[in-house]
Amino acid sequence: MSAATHEGHPLYVWAWSLVRLDFVGVAFGALFFCLSLTPSLLPRDWLFQGLIGGINAGIGYGIGVFTSKMLHRFVLRRREWWPPPKRVLYALKAVTVAGSAAACVLMLIPAAAWQRQVSALMGIEGPATLGYLRTLVIALLVGGTLVGTARVLLDVIKTLARYFIRRWRLHDEVALFIGTAIIVVLAITLINGVLVRGFLAGASRVFQPQNSTTRAGITQPMEAERSGSPMSFAEWDTLGFQGRNFVATGPDVEELTELNGAPAKEPIRVYAGLQTADTDEARMAVVLSELERTGAFDRKLLVIIPTTGTGWINPVAARSLEMMYNGDTALVGMQYSYLPSWISFLGDQKKSMESGRLMINAIHARWEQLPPDRRPKLVLYGESLGSMAGQGAFSWLPDIARMGFSSVLWVGPPNASPLWRGLTVRRDPGTPEVEPRYDNGRTVRFSQATDAEEIARDTAPPWEGTRVLFLQHPSDPIIWWSPDLLFSQPDWLEEPPGRDRTASMRWYPIVTFWQVSADMTNAASVPGGHGHNYGDSVLDGWAAVAPPDGWTPDDTERIRIALNKSASNDGPEY
Repeated sequence: MSAATHEGHPLYVWAWSLVRLDFVGVAFGALFFCLSLTPSLLPRDWLFQGLIGGINAGIGYGIGVFTSKMLHRFVLRRREWWPPPKRVLYALKAVTVAGSAAACVLMLIPAAAWQRQVSALMGIEGPATLGYLRTLVIALLVGGTLVGTARVLLDVIKTLARYFIRRWRLHDEVALFIGTAIIVVLAITLINGVLVRGFLAGASRVFQPQNSTTRAGITQPMEAERSGSPMSFAEWDTLGFQGRNFVATGPDVEELTELNGAPAKEPIRVYAGLQTADTDEARMAVVLSELERTGAFDRKLLVIIPTTGTGWINPVAARSLEMMYNGDTALVGMQYSYLPSWISFLGDQKKSMESGRLMINAIHARWEQLPPDRRPKLVLYGESLGSMAGQGAFSWLPDIARMGFSSVLWVGPPNASPLWRGLTVRRDPGTPEVEPRYDNGRTVRFSQATDAEEIARDTAPPWEGTRVLFLQHPSDPIIWWSPDLLFSQPDWLEEPPGRDRTASMRWYPIVTFWQVSADMTNAASVPGGHGHNYGDSVLDGWAAVAPPDGWTPDDTERIRIALNKSASNDGPEY
């Protein structure tokens, strides 16, 4: 076959069409890539930045191609001066492509500086400029893959349209519309019905084996006050990875007696794993039996803890209360998923909220049967998706007090959390979204601080009755991520930045959405006090909403020292 014949082959023509680029699309793609290099909430290394840059470049290219076609169709069509001479057109294309490439390379220099700036706010080292240039390679691969995939889909649409024209003599535009509708419906069906479900099923198979393992050094508790003990209705092997961590760790009665200088009680920890029973209702029945068996309703403090996706309960939050109340506590949690929170959040928010509602309502109903003078203080804690799960039990703020909760601490609530979102939208006029005020702080308070003194100022008296506190970092993408970021600038990006958000961050349509989406995957990996890592500020939250009688700041610092000494390997495995 001759070279000319080879070049005329349909497959060759089709393959070449995938490589050829629209020069307006190139300009838009470069613009979106450059905007994606601007800083967001958390530091991004070159690999993450390349992924986000490539996605945005691909989207920008598509917008550019669409804009070019609309201009040709409605503005430039039948203009005497368009198209210009080929030499001028080639020059325009060359300048556009060269300028776009140069802008992308040069933009990486301030991008690396911005990342160092964000890293400095977190107290970590930022990337070197030279190494950050690798971002461009990843972005080209990702963007090229997206553009190539889009072109293949467009070719399929055109093929369908040609078939409809030949078969039914349809008008060109009608045939294209029908072809596009078919591909869109098939794509949505494939994504929602096959890819998403397949991803969730595959993720469950990946994470389920870990649920059957036990962390090194963790052994079955022998104390009757713990689920999983030989006396428990919830067998040790059924509690799951995080459940076994929860019931087998924490301070014991000897440690608490030494810490507080007074006879302590053995803390009660009740838990049910996914394998403890076959259904949510059956697991809840086991939990209630465990609460009765351990004498949880006779303790001073009963704490309901809707868990995160994997069933994780923050060990600092649990130990803090047990140390503050010298073991006169009962903590209860229940697993509803094998999946990390970010997968559960994207794939099945409803399940987490239903599980939280079931647990809160069932325990509250049993608690309400007790004589008022014999009821323990009823407290609610939730972190990350556990916060959202807990909020699912309440239609509105007064319901928390009506049900008898004395204290609620919610940490790092996802943006879609119904109660948090409602309070933020209805916040007192003039207060910022990043740290709002509602009803002048009569029941609920918000704090973005990590410093004990600042949290104390945010929660200062008067604060009578039920206390509800949200801890939220300005740099936490779990809180600030929302689909609305695609086309709407949020209030928190118009307000002065919080203590650990760079003032250089700006909102750009589409771009910011993908930046914050990438930040979510790294939210818990930054140092404590930033992102989605709340460190020991949870202790200060407890001191604000549920202090024992006569509690002082010195007591809080005493517990903080003890927490630091007893820190374990339990990390933020949401």
